[in-house]
Amino acid sequence: MNTRRRILAAVLVLGCSLAMNSFAQDKSKDKAKSYTFHGKVEAVTDKGLTVNGEEVKGWMAAMTMTYTVDKPEVLKTVKAGDQIMATVYDGDMTLHNVMTMPAEKSDKQKSKK
Repeated sequence: MNTRRRILAAVLVLGCSLAMNSFAQDKSKDKAKSYTFHGKVEAVTDKGLTVNGEEVKGWMAAMTMTYTVDKPEVLKTVKAGDQIMATVYDGDMTLHNVMTMPAEKSDKQKSKK
């Protein structure tokens, strides 16, 4: 009977430890610093968007590269030539909450720099 209690206690401790670790990993993404990303879409594939992105200070220099997106349905609405805005996070190369920008709005933003 003592052995059963020890095994049960070990299983409970292990289960709690795994649950706490999983919770800590989820929270660490919530604490990652976010940035606003702007760029011009050069290509849309079933895997992501190739974007000529502007510099995002503290995250990445201006460059053209292919990014995955958090919502695959975006790939059906965005097209080459669109100006986009998205949220990006430290340690993550995914574009979150991608929005197309009206041409006049994206031109105004660039003239403010």
